[in-house]
Amino acid sequence: MNKLDRSAPATPLPLAPLGAQDVEILERTTRYQGFFSLDTVSLRHRLFAGGWSQPMTRELFVRGAAVGVLLYDPERRLVGLVEQFRVGALAEPGGPWLMEVVAGMLKPGEDVAAVARRETIEEAGIDALTLEPICRYLVSPGGTEETMTLFCGLTDLHGREGCFGLAHEHEDIRLHVLPEADVLAAMAAGAYNNAATIVCLQWLALNRDRLHGLATHGRRDP
Repeated sequence: MNKLDRSAPATPLPLAPLGAQDVEILERTTRYQGFFSLDTVSLRHRLFAGGWSQPMTRELFVRGAAVGVLLYDPERRLVGLVEQFRVGALAEPGGPWLMEVVAGMLKPGEDVAAVARRETIEEAGIDALTLEPICRYLVSPGGTEETMTLFCGLTDLHGREGCFGLAHEHEDIRLHVLPEADVLAAMAAGAYNNAATIVCLQWLALNRDRLHGLATHGRRDP
């Protein structure tokens, strides 16, 4: 096992943060191309202690950018979650039908807010929406470049439950409208098992009173 040479003088860490300019791509090859793709990337990068790493090869699952929308009715304190089949959850003890926020992938050049509205129409049948930004994060940066941009979609959820989705995309989606208190209690009990939904509900727990205040003071879409 290699050990650090403690007898060598310590080299201070660089003051400037490392960035994209501190990575050298030696080779990138697409090994599989389908709905998603798999690349191998050979690279080296600068080290915190100075100098460069040895060349290394990493596999990169290329999935792209996604958008998620938590549907919320601040006047009635209702939450809208969609239920659908997910192949990645086949081994889950509760089965592969997950409760999630509305979500979809961006195409090159698309605007995240426009995609949020499009996906809400397709997956929940709702077109009247005020978008509140939540965050943008890397889904699993150890192996994929996928990003997720999250919004809270303020809307009227009264009587909006139903089945939606695009048949030609094999979507079979059911919209559930649930009391806010029940959803947050379920989150605290570990009922939801996907990151976007958990992040959105934690944000809602921190912001629900503010959103309710906006609704009761008559804020609407311009």
